[in-house]
Amino acid sequence: MVTAPDTALVEAVRTALRAAADPAAAEPMRAYMKSEMPFLGVPKPARTAALEPVFAEHRIDDGVSWRSAVLTLWDGAEFREERYAAVTLAQLTQYAAFATRPDALDLYDHLVVTGAWWDFVDEVAIRSVGPVLRGHHDAVAPVVRRWARDADRWRRRTAVICQIGSKAEIDVDLLAEAVQANLGDDDFFLRKGIGWALRQHARVDPEWVRRFVAAHEGELSALSRREALRNIDPPSIVTRG
Repeated sequence: MVTAPDTALVEAVRTALRAAADPAAAEPMRAYMKSEMPFLGVPKPARTAALEPVFAEHRIDDGVSWRSAVLTLWDGAEFREERYAAVTLAQLTQYAAFATRPDALDLYDHLVVTGAWWDFVDEVAIRSVGPVLRGHHDAVAPVVRRWARDADRWRRRTAVICQIGSKAEIDVDLLAEAVQANLGDDDFFLRKGIGWALRQHARVDPEWVRRFVAAHEGELSALSRREALRNIDPPSIVTRG
């Protein structure tokens, strides 16, 4: 159950978002995101400006209250911006002690599976799951491996892309395993995610990516291969359809 201070935070977030809403922008935003959930019409810069003072005023003191507030905002959302606010709350630096614990994974899993679209999933995968994996590798890597083979495509995309931004801390074996588990899937978001994850790792180790792509030449989609090699090979070498 949400405590009184958390209720005040949730209501303050909703009030701030409605005050910043531009009704004329709402439908174009919804159409662009192909969202069944309506928008208020609060683009990211305005959302950030509206929410910063709210989060500064309404502080949370413990992990249970933090989780409760995130879930209340998320599950009770009428507008997509409320879910964006829930993700922002989950990632605020002042709550890192709660957000980077392995027991936060079930919260992130809930956001991924119920969010079920790239705008939510990518943010949660890279900025929430990724830090937990880096901080608690031995506990979290088995979960990522399971997600890589899950029936839910958004868990699988999360497994593929969650190490984006890890740089030298990346577990390349885990990356390879997550990618290999999804090579046969024709889903656009998985193919794009595979290419994105490999392209980002190419910034650290282009030769590893080149070797990986060559080893899986017959399995990688043209999209994944093109994205993976974008910054290390000329586009003209991509010939597969």
